[in-house]
Amino acid sequence: QQSSSQPERYDEDGLDDFIEDDTGYGLEDDDDYGRSGGGLRGDKGAISEAQINEAEEIFGTDYLDFMDGGGEEEDEEGLDEDYDPNNVGGMMRKRRKSKFKEAGVGVALGVDSDEEIADDSTDEEDSEDDNDAADLFGDDDMEDDMGYKQRAEVLKLKREKKRLSREERRRQKRERVDAKRKAQLRRAFEPVQLVENFCTERDDAIRMADSPERYYDWLEAKKSVSAATARKVLAISDDIDMEEEEEAMWIMSKIPAFSSEVATAVSNATAAAAASAGGENAMVPDTDDVMEKADRTIIESIVYALRYMRGEKLEPEFIKRYRMDIVTSPAVRDNLYRIMDEDSEWERMTEARTKIEGVLQSFREEEEEPAGSKGGPEVERAARLKEQFKVAEEKLNDTVEQERKVQEQLDELEKPKEKGGDDDDDDDDDLFGDDDEDDEAAKAAKEEKKQTLKNHLNTLNTLLSTQAEEVARLDTTFHEAEAAANAAAAASSQGNGNSESISEESMAKMCRDKLWHYGDFSQYASSMTEHRHIMDMKGYLNLIKEGNEAIKDKAAHIGGVSSSSKDKKKRSRRFDWDYYRTCVSEGLRGVCYKFVLPPFRVGIKLEETLTAAGGFSYDRVLPGDEDEDDIGDPRQWIAPVVEGPGPKEFADELIGKGELVMLSNPREGTDWDKTPEMNDPLRACRYVAAMELAQEPRIRRQLRAIYRSEAVITTRPTSKGMGAIDAFHEYYGLHLIRDKPLKEHFPPDDAELERRRAHLNADELKELDTELKKREANSCIQYLNLLKAERSGDITVQVHLPFVSTNIEDASTPWYKLPADKRGRDRQDVARFMEALERVYFPANGDTDEWNEERRKILRMALVNYLLPQFEAEARRDLKDASTRIGVEASAQNLNTMAMTGPYRPSHLLGESRFIVPTGELPIVGVCSSNDAKDGTFLAAVNEKGELSDHLAIPGGTSVTSDKMRERVITFLMQTRPAAIVVGSGGGVSSRATARKLGEVLTQATERWNNRLIQGQDEDDEDFEERMAAFSQMHPNHKDEDEDIDWKCNVDIVDDNVAQLFGRSVRGKKEFPDTAVNLKVAIATARWAKDPLSELAYTWSAASDAGVFGTEMLFLNVHPLQRLLPKPLLLREYERVLCNVVANVGVDLYGACKFDHIHGLLSFVPGLGPRKANNLKQSVARIGGAVSSRRSILAKRLLGPIVYNNSVAFLRVRAIDELQDHQIHPLDDSRCHPDVYQRNKWAVKIAVDALELGDSAAGDNDEYAISAIRDVMQNSQTEVERLYNETKKEWENVYGPTFVVDSWEPRTSVPTERWRDKVEELDLETFAEMIQQSGLGKWLSHLNMVKWEYRLPFQDPRKPMVPPTGETLFRLLTGETDATLCPGKEVTGKVMKNGDFGSQVKLEGDVPGFIPLRNLADDHVESAEDIVQVGTVVTALITQVKMEHMCVDLSLKKEDFKKKSSEWERPQSLPPLDDHFDRAAALTIDEEKDKERESRLDALRLTIGSSNLGDGETGADGQPVRRSGKVTRRACAHPAFRNAKHDEVDRELNEAGDAMVGEALIRPSNKSCDSLAIHWMVRPGCIKVIEVLEQDKDTDASIGNKLIIKKEVYGSIDELLGRYIAPMNDRVEEVLHHRKFLDKLEDEIDTKLETMKRAQPQGVFYFICWSESYPGYVSLRFIMSKTPRHHTIGVSPEGFVWGPKTYSSMDRLMNDFKKNPAGPGAKLQSNRPGGSSSSMSSRTTGTGVRTDDSNRQSRWGARSNAPPSRWGNSIPPPMPPPGPPPNFAPPPGQPPTFAPR
Repeated sequence: QQSSSQPERYDEDGLDDFIEDDTGYGLEDDDDYGRSGGGLRGDKGAISEAQINEAEEIFGTDYLDFMDGGGEEEDEEGLDEDYDPNNVGGMMRKRRKSKFKEAGVGVALGVDSDEEIADDSTDEEDSEDDNDAADLFGDDDMEDDMGYKQRAEVLKLKREKKRLSREERRRQKRERVDAKRKAQLRRAFEPVQLVENFCTERDDAIRMADSPERYYDWLEAKKSVSAATARKVLAISDDIDMEEEEEAMWIMSKIPAFSSEVATAVSNATAAAAASAGGENAMVPDTDDVMEKADRTIIESIVYALRYMRGEKLEPEFIKRYRMDIVTSPAVRDNLYRIMDEDSEWERMTEARTKIEGVLQSFREEEEEPAGSKGGPEVERAARLKEQFKVAEEKLNDTVEQERKVQEQLDELEKPKEKGGDDDDDDDDDLFGDDDEDDEAAKAAKEEKKQTLKNHLNTLNTLLSTQAEEVARLDTTFHEAEAAANAAAAASSQGNGNSESISEESMAKMCRDKLWHYGDFSQYASSMTEHRHIMDMKGYLNLIKEGNEAIKDKAAHIGGVSSSSKDKKKRSRRFDWDYYRTCVSEGLRGVCYKFVLPPFRVGIKLEETLTAAGGFSYDRVLPGDEDEDDIGDPRQWIAPVVEGPGPKEFADELIGKGELVMLSNPREGTDWDKTPEMNDPLRACRYVAAMELAQEPRIRRQLRAIYRSEAVITTRPTSKGMGAIDAFHEYYGLHLIRDKPLKEHFPPDDAELERRRAHLNADELKELDTELKKREANSCIQYLNLLKAERSGDITVQVHLPFVSTNIEDASTPWYKLPADKRGRDRQDVARFMEALERVYFPANGDTDEWNEERRKILRMALVNYLLPQFEAEARRDLKDASTRIGVEASAQNLNTMAMTGPYRPSHLLGESRFIVPTGELPIVGVCSSNDAKDGTFLAAVNEKGELSDHLAIPGGTSVTSDKMRERVITFLMQTRPAAIVVGSGGGVSSRATARKLGEVLTQATERWNNRLIQGQDEDDEDFEERMAAFSQMHPNHKDEDEDIDWKCNVDIVDDNVAQLFGRSVRGKKEFPDTAVNLKVAIATARWAKDPLSELAYTWSAASDAGVFGTEMLFLNVHPLQRLLPKPLLLREYERVLCNVVANVGVDLYGACKFDHIHGLLSFVPGLGPRKANNLKQSVARIGGAVSSRRSILAKRLLGPIVYNNSVAFLRVRAIDELQDHQIHPLDDSRCHPDVYQRNKWAVKIAVDALELGDSAAGDNDEYAISAIRDVMQNSQTEVERLYNETKKEWENVYGPTFVVDSWEPRTSVPTERWRDKVEELDLETFAEMIQQSGLGKWLSHLNMVKWEYRLPFQDPRKPMVPPTGETLFRLLTGETDATLCPGKEVTGKVMKNGDFGSQVKLEGDVPGFIPLRNLADDHVESAEDIVQVGTVVTALITQVKMEHMCVDLSLKKEDFKKKSSEWERPQSLPPLDDHFDRAAALTIDEEKDKERESRLDALRLTIGSSNLGDGETGADGQPVRRSGKVTRRACAHPAFRNAKHDEVDRELNEAGDAMVGEALIRPSNKSCDSLAIHWMVRPGCIKVIEVLEQDKDTDASIGNKLIIKKEVYGSIDELLGRYIAPMNDRVEEVLHHRKFLDKLEDEIDTKLETMKRAQPQGVFYFICWSESYPGYVSLRFIMSKTPRHHTIGVSPEGFVWGPKTYSSMDRLMNDFKKNPAGPGAKLQSNRPGGSSSSMSSRTTGTGVRTDDSNRQSRWGARSNAPPSRWGNSIPPPMPPPGPPPNFAPPPGQPPTFAPR
């Protein structure tokens, strides 16, 4: 029996039946797809023709030859003689008609020839033929009196048995051959090729499963659920059971939107009651009744949604739109994905709870075992399992009988009618409603009964599968338990005589009655609904178990008996429990519980004291201990009191009796007397009590709640952050948060929420919910920023309880500089915890102070040592999880905004409504402008479908408006005549200039085209005819009918973020292999303007090497904090967003199957996915490339029934040239599901009734019905146009010509009473009620959808793309925001021009700046040249950022520089400062920085004032003088620059640790006055020093305007870091993620290579690691014979340097290495004798050799894949330094023992 939770697989016969039932006709033998397209044969391992064709396209015909025969020899034997690689379809059809099928799975294509299978089974079949004949003719040994029916049944069973036997033998044969073929395939092809082209076994399994592709992993995960937690899959019509309701209520409590919907329902009911009573004496509705109804609606919606997902396998997007009548709650429909996630969490929680109940049961069995009983618990367990097996077997038999009865009833209903012969048309009627005779009500009732029986049968099949697995499991477990019982009985009979006494002593040490109670724990476990509480219970039980095992082991050791059983599990790896095991094994449990209350009773008292209304009752009786009086003993809830002696005397007495053992002994040379705690004999007892108290689940639960309400968050700047963070830093406001309550980062609890929602109306409730969501989102985003700042090493975050008092602060030390020992947990305020615990832990009647102090020590130890650290870790983890969820949701919302951006609408269409004049498919020209003179500007023209039709390249440095280029551009534009020209923003400020110039050229082009037929005044007839002839020759495709249409076009700038990614992606290389990067960017820019959603889906379509789709989207700038979010969660949410948008927009089936750049949309259609979409594309191509109707999708087996039902309503079948001979159903290009116009003719009836044509018109005449639908659609669309014109006219009559066209939407802007189309006259609600009363279900939402699709068929809900302006355009062109460029910030720029009103300055990033005359100096300035000269580099202060004008106002006034950073206005884009931000501390830090800055500027002024020889100066002999001598301090405020020495910079980098990996600091070099030194931290402990030569310096103290490394010139420090250091970081990251990289020492790798060589002498093995001799270099280590060898690989911005050659990637270098291991012209050298010593790994040198082998993690360690370089290919990198030769000569510029200073 197959569980319904598994993906259903369908075969040919089953699908034939389905199609014949639902479409009314089967398939002919010559139907191409019917024999090959589906790719799903009855056998699981069958090959589809789709796979054959796909493999042929990818790998060529040689691949098919290889797979069909495994070589030439096998081809001759295994293939048919008439095998034709060009006619695979015909060959496959011919083979299918033969006796045996071919078999194989997926890419392995393990095809057995007919001979191989036939040879294996011929003998068996021949031997069975006689038996079959005997069975057929009754020659078998049957009794004569057996009836005909009985004999036929026996024959049927025998044949079925033999058939199954033959299939099993064939399957085993195929598996053996398939395994062999797979091995050959893995050796022949790279795994990446197989993954990229969906040729793996997993891809085949997904394609074969008739279930949504996105459900595959979800359904597979449900298979792993144990039989104990398996659930029945119920039909929609079944009643809701208790388990479903419990889960629905649990899910309801997890999603805040549900409680908001309930509160809104109550508010609306109150408002409606008040309105109906006129506001006077209004009857207040029963709030409880309204809430109960709202809750019930939500619960039912959740249950039905889960049933649809599990049983019918409907995707959330389908349920949201087409099951609105069943899933009635809007909040449920909006949170279906969240319900799926919570459903998985519920299953995980219930499975964990079931395991806990099993552990409790085992504890109980062990507790009830009598001491020394023969056989022990094994015998009882075997008896219990035997009884369980009998019960399970009886249930299985009952279910089998029920299944038989249901099947008989279903067969009876499905029998054909006795009169009239075979009624084959009945099944046709089911889908298309072509019933002429049958009574609709009777037929509907019969169909409903059949569907109910089918659903019941599916449920029984699922139950049978679960029960059969349970019976098999119990049978196996019973036999194992029986064997264990026999063995235990034998061992017990041979045991020694002391076993009983040992058991009694062990039982006394275990103190079972003190630690747990079965009845109480079982009841508590069954009530737990949080996974964390279950884990608390698990931890406590594990602790008890560890202690009990320790007691047993010691008892067994003393008795000379081996511990436990032979198959005993290994001891827990919790080494922190070792001391606990030792203490418990010595019997200290019994000692400590002589004066303290047992932990589980403390937990019960604490819980009821804090939560129960009347507090704790000492008469409480535990479950299972009830007697007639139901009154418990109060003494068991009171801590025991030791009468008489104090703790010391009590301990001495027990030591004397041998009941207490001292576990601590003084070591020699220690001051034992100075630590009296170590001398305390009760110390170990307190430890045991504290451990068990801290693990008790109820105690943890209650104290955790107190911790959450009391804990606070405090942040402090690190030494790095103290110097870097100022008022303009992104972390300002985050670095000095003091005692912010932790609860502000989480939603309020239910009680607080209910209190705040009381007496609010619906609008106020919405405002409250919005406020709460905003607060939670802001807090979570803040915590993500805190994590980011903590990772960078700028701040530290501490979660703690408030400190005891403020006196911990030293008067001279501010709070943010306190050392760690003064802010530890021992200084936190635990008074509230201690108060709550002492109330339940101390004796009720009091005790001596000494004993109470002992108990207080236990409580404090449990709190400080165990609970607080765990609560702190949990709080940080919960904060991260909550922040991650909010961050993922924020990223998804940003992506949704991008995806919901509609196609670009040219300016000449902006005056028309898109609902009347759609944008349509327009030709567009995309432009990629480069700001680098080395790269050219490209114009790419794409046609209506997005295909490249023509392009124009403008060489770098050439202006668009130059005379020669102007004519070329005009000619190009006239030939392509685009509707719009879109310029990508990637060129920066130059894109704006390019757009302006293109606008001028476009004006000339449009004028020339529109006036082409007009003869000029100075042009005679001959010249005019000559010009027209030249025009006709230049435009041969011009049509005469276009002569009266003016060409309209405009130029705009668009965001090319996605286009830039395409230009540098694998997709771009695959589609345009020999095309320049900027041309690919231009093409993608035009496509983005045509359809942003298609480009996003295209971006998703690229898969990683691991087969994960969408990884390219991680490189899009969707959210500023996306790098901190887990990639799997981010990709999952991105996929859901795209699914939602695609479901809203729909997909043109023809375009998606024909064009690769649109094909990605199919992946997000509900039911489909990348693999099913790819298979659908190939199947459509095989049937001619076009589908004429939605009906044919199923009829031609392009999709399975379940996938078809999910996806068909989102696939648009549109009229195209290829389908001119077909009649396209108008509703096939609408959102209406075929259920309403094919299976049921309700849409036709609506059209006929609207036109008042009579019932006879809705008959079998499809043409008449289609004509009626077209007439109604025309009428409704005319009404839309009338309403628009009428609304616009009314507006302009009142407000003038200010009507905003884009704001008018028919659904929201037009009241219902104003609609006058024919469908509005129909009462659809009454029609829906009639349908429901006839037993056909609820269809009101579908009928309303039909009405709106008649008006707006598949109307695009996206608003047109709006070209960026203002702040958005400024950010796109400059990369700056108001946070990075804000008033008060210092910037550096170069004076470009002096004018009458000030100086124009070019800032870094080509941002234009302007210094007005009044801001050039504090005094009056007559001319700008008096202050600054052209070419001067100035450091100025920003006073205003004019984003609209793309300009920044600057100031050089000293008055502005003296302003404190905190006095400038904070940028609006930054979040407001937190209420708990310590502003006084921030001002103090700013004052200290200002003083330090003033002193530094004074020192720099002295340095600048000194005279030095400049560039180009000569000495007395006329020779140029080299500037040398003392190092000059530089006047540089760049954050990466340090006026420090070599050791100081190295020390700063090393102290920062991992936070500075990949970063670089720059200092003045000691080598000369005209050079700098870059300290680049390659990895922790490894710093590479790079020499930089300075030229064109303004002064000795300034940074050179030219910075040179290896002849490559850089213009600034930022460019140096961006073009040199950043690409090398990418190279380092590529090394770290390379499959051959090992983060080990060279000697360790050599040892590994030698070991591998000895194991496989024929192989050549190699790895790469970091070079220990040369920092920043890679060592390629390999072994060919016996001795390991190596090459040293250099790292440069351009790539990896090996000898004289540079490789763009490590894989390319590896390929060359495989071809020539000796290297390019290099001679291999063996390793130096002795290799690297152990001291090398721990030595720190100036050149950055690694310092510690145990700490080699880098910032790239956690990344799954390396992002592309931010510079791409637009800027050619400098020439890299050549790598060192193999003879260990030092690399150029890198001496082996020292670095330049």
